[in-house]
This record gives sequence, structure tokens and C-alpha cells, in this order.
Amino acid sequence: MVDGAAMSGSTPAGQGAPPLVHGLSAFAGDYDVILCDIWGVIHNGVAAFPAACAALEKARAGGARVVLVSNAPRPNPYVSIILDGLGAQRSAYDAIVTSGDVTRMLMSQHSGSRMFHLGPERDLPLFEGVDVTLVPLEEAQGVVCTGLFDDTVETPDDYAEMLARMGEQDLPFICANPDLVVERGPRLIYCAGAIAVAYEAIGGEVAYCGKPHQPIYDLALQTATDLCGRQIDHSRVLAIGDALRTDILGASRMGLDSLFIAAGIHAQDLRADDETAPDEGALAALFEGQPRPRGVMSRLSW
Repeated sequence: MVDGAAMSGSTPAGQGAPPLVHGLSAFAGDYDVILCDIWGVIHNGVAAFPAACAALEKARAGGARVVLVSNAPRPNPYVSIILDGLGAQRSAYDAIVTSGDVTRMLMSQHSGSRMFHLGPERDLPLFEGVDVTLVPLEEAQGVVCTGLFDDTVETPDDYAEMLARMGEQDLPFICANPDLVVERGPRLIYCAGAIAVAYEAIGGEVAYCGKPHQPIYDLALQTATDLCGRQIDHSRVLAIGDALRTDILGASRMGLDSLFIAAGIHAQDLRADDETAPDEGALAALFEGQPRPRGVMSRLSW
């Protein structure tokens, strides 16, 4: 384990396991803005992680602005309410930006369109106040996917026939959550991103609204700029997340440093949990040829 204060910037790809750090305090002072993932970092879908919330509170007390950046397919006010219910204090963050917010912006560019909603009813607030009409698939001009209809029992394979019909109609597909899987307690459940990947595999056109794609970072950085009252130097921004494919890759694409949380969706591969550091060999294998985070922790803490 190393003291992150001795490091500067991200490590190039292909140089073994990224360094373990003892806590966010190792380098929090290097950053004016923290863009922090929610699911897998702040909570596991069942309850908030108190140490993670406390770490963000201390970062804010030290002068950093904390913007939570989530691939949740819901507008940010609804995510705040969910976080309240899971025990995550609002004192841990300044603002929330979601892929749902970006999805609403994209839908507003298609005012008056007929859309098919692929996802659970709990995501219907995404469409409130947006000028689109939800219709059956046969009548649709496009698809907005927020997830599986029932992610407790279904997998993307259950949607093969539906996706084939979408392809036959040549329907554009808006993915409101690019995550492939997320934690829900001890389980991993499939997300909209897994269905979007399957649609692309049969030649479908997909627009992604969340991490690792640029639109959500543009919105998050603009939110941070508004909070700070000045332009933000990207070298003073730290992204925190538990997914290599979305959080770490997205940060790298935007030229941002990152902190990787190992006991999230990669926990099984890394043999990491709340009390156990990730296996160094497995960590090196995961990041072989991939963008490097500035540091690694099992769970976020100060």
C-alpha cells in the first residue's frame, strides 16, 4: 500500500497492478471537484456505506465540490430520495447528475416522437414533462431502454425476439443506463447496457446517455463549474467508481484522474470485500492494457 500523496496523475496502461491507497485523504487535497459514482461506491442497492459518505463529507469540508454521477435512468431529484431511503446523507454531496438527466435532454430533441419504453414501471418518472408519447413497440419511432422489465429473474437473452423486431423496424435505441450489471446486495443484476450491447450486436443503432460516454461528463463538469463559480481545471478533478468499463474508462477519456473501488462489481474477480484488499495479481490482470486509476481501495473511506 502506498501513500497516494506521492503520486501525480494517472499511470499509463500496462504497468502492473495500480497502487493501493489507505483512503481518500491520501490525495483529496489535490482536487477541487470529485465526480463520484453512486451504486457500488455510496451504496450496494440495499444500504448506504457510512464510511464512503463520511469520506465525501470530509472532502467537502476540505473545500472540494462533490458531484455524484450515476448511470441511474431517473432524473436526479428521484435519486436524492432513493439515497435518503438508503441512509446516504445529503451532506455527502453538492449535486447529482444522472444518465436519466441526459436521456431527458436527448428525448427533448425528438419532441412529439412516439417511444417504446423498455424497462420497469418504476422508471416512468423519466418521461414526466417530456414531449414524447409512450406507445407499444409496433407503433414506436424509437426505443428508450431503462433496464429489464424484471431484473430479478430475466437476462438479456430473454429479449432476443424483441430486439429482432426492433431491428426489423430499424428503431433507434436510447440507452438510459449503459451499465451492464450493478450490485444489489450480494447479487449482480443486469442493466440496460447489457440489452443495448445485444441490440448493437444485431446491427441496431444505440445512443448511450451515461458513463463512459462524454455527454454525462459534460453535464457533470458544467454542474461543478456552476457550483464553483469558475472554470474547472481537469487536472483538479477526481472521478471515483467501481466499474472499469464505465467509471475508469470514462474518466480516462475525459483526461481525469480516477480512484477505483475494488469491492464493487469486480469484487468476485478481484477476491475483494469490505475487509479484504484485492488480490494484486487479479488486479494487474484486470487492468492489463486498460486505463489506470491513480489508486485503488476496497471500499471508499477517508
